[in-house]
Amino acid sequence: MRHRPLLNRRWLSGIALSALVAGSAMWFHLSETRTEVPFEPGVTREVPQPAPPPAKSAPETLEAWLGNPDQFADVVAARTPASLGPRPFATSLEGTEIDGALKADHNGELIVDLETRDFFDYFMSTVGEVPPEVALEQVRALAYNNLPESAARQAMAILDQYLHFKEQAVLMQQRPLDPSRQSDPAYQREMLQQAFAELRQLRQSIFSPDVHQAFFGLEEAYGEYTLATIDLASREDLGTEAKAALATWHRNQLPEPLRVTEQEMLASQQENLQRMDIIESSVSAESAGQQLLERGMSPVAAAEVTSYLNQRDAFEKRFDQFKIALSQLETSGLAPDDESSQTEELIQRYFPDQKLQTWARLQLLSSN
Repeated sequence: MRHRPLLNRRWLSGIALSALVAGSAMWFHLSETRTEVPFEPGVTREVPQPAPPPAKSAPETLEAWLGNPDQFADVVAARTPASLGPRPFATSLEGTEIDGALKADHNGELIVDLETRDFFDYFMSTVGEVPPEVALEQVRALAYNNLPESAARQAMAILDQYLHFKEQAVLMQQRPLDPSRQSDPAYQREMLQQAFAELRQLRQSIFSPDVHQAFFGLEEAYGEYTLATIDLASREDLGTEAKAALATWHRNQLPEPLRVTEQEMLASQQENLQRMDIIESSVSAESAGQQLLERGMSPVAAAEVTSYLNQRDAFEKRFDQFKIALSQLETSGLAPDDESSQTEELIQRYFPDQKLQTWARLQLLSSN
């Protein structure tokens, strides 16, 4: 079990956009695949602030590493373990594998990539559950017990920079917005752009170029893409066709891992829309199932859709009969409490299955 699954898809589920809202708390509420716990300011650390020795970045490019990390497996000479064992230092980590890893090459230098940041986040996510010093000591012990000393020193120095960055990012989030303009879309876009630029500048001021790219390269690439698509959507001088073409152009500028995932998501959305059209336009459940099967849906899934649609059709017919009986009850002059009791009896009479009773109650509420 992973502590935060679907590592490569996290950029498309909100983490990239967290960069956009770092300087403003506004209308984008996007669910994130990880929980970020800000490091507490003022905590004394063991590692001083000076810049770390040059850390070795992943071979070739970050994009290549993410696309096929196994091709560089021979570069890794040492790494931290995949698990803390059956009794980790924090209860929330029980039954999980460690996200990411610290790795060193054959020269004893730290390999910095996304797994480095994941490793830090895995332990820092426990701050609040355990004191910060406890989480930091776990990182320090794993680094020095599993890596060459030079790589361990580099890891701790970069961790110190990472915690400093998080402190400064929290301060950026506390900047107030203009209350009189919060509902203005143009102001919202301006604040998103400003927050993104300031966050990137903060990262550049703290991290070396290699670490900055390894930790935030994909995140910032997706942030730029998102800002561009938001801007395109707001342009009144562009038609729908032009906007679609330009959105495709921006999407093609994404690094390959992001571009492939984004294209897969768009294709999936388009396929779902087409399937919805089939279901809504079909004359029968069987016809819908057959058309979905012809469009590539698996036989099991098509059969499930057909069965569900038949259930809904039978329910709708039964609900119409129930409404007739209910209308007669409503004109019978019963006291409110008696009418409510009789309504419940009708529901149970017309819908013996508990699932159908739930459907009936929901539909009754929506029709009132």
